[in-house]
Amino acid sequence: MSENLISAATPLPGPAAIAETRRGMVLVFGAALAWSFGGVIARSLETADPWTIIAWRSLVAALFLTGFMLWRDGPRGTVRLFARMGWPGISVGLCFVASSVSFIVALGYTTVANILLMQAGVPLIAALLGVVFLRERVDAVTWAAILAVIAGIAVMVSDSFGAEVSPIGDGLAVLIAFTFAAATVITRRHSGMRMTPAVTFGCIIGSAIGFALAGELAVSARDAGLLVLFGAFNLGLGLALFVTGARLVPSVIAALISTLEPVLGPVWVWIVHDEVPAGRTLAGGGIVFLALMAHIMWQWRMSRRMALPIPS
Repeated sequence: MSENLISAATPLPGPAAIAETRRGMVLVFGAALAWSFGGVIARSLETADPWTIIAWRSLVAALFLTGFMLWRDGPRGTVRLFARMGWPGISVGLCFVASSVSFIVALGYTTVANILLMQAGVPLIAALLGVVFLRERVDAVTWAAILAVIAGIAVMVSDSFGAEVSPIGDGLAVLIAFTFAAATVITRRHSGMRMTPAVTFGCIIGSAIGFALAGELAVSARDAGLLVLFGAFNLGLGLALFVTGARLVPSVIAALISTLEPVLGPVWVWIVHDEVPAGRTLAGGGIVFLALMAHIMWQWRMSRRMALPIPS
């Protein structure tokens, strides 16, 4: 049977499934870590036009991902991956394009705080979509972790609760949450399908949109180097790690771990740019971090217990 026909409903034998789940959790954590450096890199850029940044960042990410597939699968294998990604792959690519473009547009209408607060709902949306479409069971501990994450993000952004409400900006923020959650669930549903070509396709579309809307494409040599880092490490590597890891773990777990991105982001900005986060940012981030670490350790412990032989 082709690996493209294997779905999330086809479990591996016990020990193998446990090992795959742990590997998936590590990969998604790596994706969140890579994405969390986005704020530091963006703050270091001199280029003001966001569409110029999107254009070059997405292009570099597409080249990085294509190069990775050529190295791993060879030219023929890479062509086959693109040919076989079908509607699931196209859907995942479009979801990530919608999410990234909506983020840039939403910044012109609403606050970063409102966007982060909406993103905190991604695990909840992924859990509900997983229950409906994948019949994934969400235990009480995971529901508690979801609520803790939402509460922690709310504390982080509570200073901005008095900001003016923008239907367009907040609507786009909701769209970001839904598209990211949907991409996570689709990736899990088609766990036998490699989604690297899907996110490469998404980066190509994002780059085309950026080049079409950019006011000025020329950048300094310094910014060019930062954009290579922005595209290859922050976006390209992050997407590759996420779509690889999200195939191996329940949708809600992948979405939960990915919320480490907005928690770690202010830490790197603090270290590199000496911007001290507000007390509520640190308190809320601490709540999210502790909730996620406790949940990951609980998942690890449960998987270890399941791997132990049943006494005769």
